[in-house]
Amino acid sequence: MTAAQVVQSEWTKIRSVASTVWTLSLAVVVTVALGMLISALSSNEFDNMSTKDRLSFDPTFISFAGMSLGQLAMIVFGVLVVSNEYSTGMIRTSLAAVPQRGTFLFSKIAVATALALAVGLVTSFVAFFLGQAMLGSHRAEIGDPHVLRAVIGGGVYMTLIAVFSMGVAAMLRSPMLSLGILMPFFFLISNILGNVDATKKIGRYLPDQAGSKIMQVITPIDDDTPYGPWGGLGIMALWVIAVLVGGYVLLKRRDA
Repeated sequence: MTAAQVVQSEWTKIRSVASTVWTLSLAVVVTVALGMLISALSSNEFDNMSTKDRLSFDPTFISFAGMSLGQLAMIVFGVLVVSNEYSTGMIRTSLAAVPQRGTFLFSKIAVATALALAVGLVTSFVAFFLGQAMLGSHRAEIGDPHVLRAVIGGGVYMTLIAVFSMGVAAMLRSPMLSLGILMPFFFLISNILGNVDATKKIGRYLPDQAGSKIMQVITPIDDDTPYGPWGGLGIMALWVIAVLVGGYVLLKRRDA
């Protein structure tokens, strides 16, 4: 089977699974809706903010407040894309049809990544424009310095979250085990390490903490992070590459 045929096969698999549509749709709805809500609340509270908070006010980043929950759906999407075949036993049939395991894995990831990127970019742009509408006079414009970078970066961030989850799922194979590790990691462990003074310097190098810098336009006054938006995205990309390599190595070495 040629690489093009494998890609076509993986596209058919992904779009024929109902969970794909539901998880990606949920990512859009949750990210946009929560971003609009937080933007509206921030606009109402702006006059009551301290001088320090006003100087650090980042209308672009605020419109992405829903990313914290929207990435939940992207994690589920990434895990299910890879691990569904293991849970159903179809992985044996797939590997029999495509014995080149690298071609099989990376064709699957390439198709899912392209889909995640399309959804992520749409989500990011919609969240930005609707969030800015809620901010009223405090809004940012897409043509303002660094705003377009942040908006595109939001879509890339969501995509990398999904791809990271694919790599973890490729290593663990079990959807329940993968979700059981990824959910606490992103929604509990990362937040704790990133906000506790004793571990803050470690937490800033975790994939979500580093990657989210790409969505910032205004750096908070007390932020001493030693890297900028692109550096943070680079750190996240290194995490993604590491888990993808791990998934590939384990797929090559073990039985289906």
